[in-house]
Amino acid sequence: MSDLNQINQCVQVYFDSMYESSADKVRKAFHPNAKITGFLPDGLHEMSVSAFADFVAGQPSAKANGEAARLDILSVELAGETAVARVRDDYLGMTFLDTLSLLKVDDKWSIYNKLFHVERKAS
Repeated sequence: MSDLNQINQCVQVYFDSMYESSADKVRKAFHPNAKITGFLPDGLHEMSVSAFADFVAGQPSAKANGEAARLDILSVELAGETAVARVRDDYLGMTFLDTLSLLKVDDKWSIYNKLFHVERKAS
């Protein structure tokens, strides 16, 4: 499988983790040392993978509730064993623009850093 396909697969697991409220999928998509950082309406939020996994698992499952899934992979740039993906997704009633930095370690791509920005309430 090509690097681009592996990156897209990792991004899909990341999205599925939130859509399904799955802590296990969060841990599968993210490198153990990753940071999740960004702004919500109440200000700056910074989380470890463990804290983010717990947060995601504590939310209602959009999939179980029959909500429409939205993940748009806007761009992916590769540079050796690193990559950056820009994605737009709906989560918890908001549309997010995420910048995901990825690393390829031991032949496996994982998200090492997530910066998120809330664009608007989801439509």
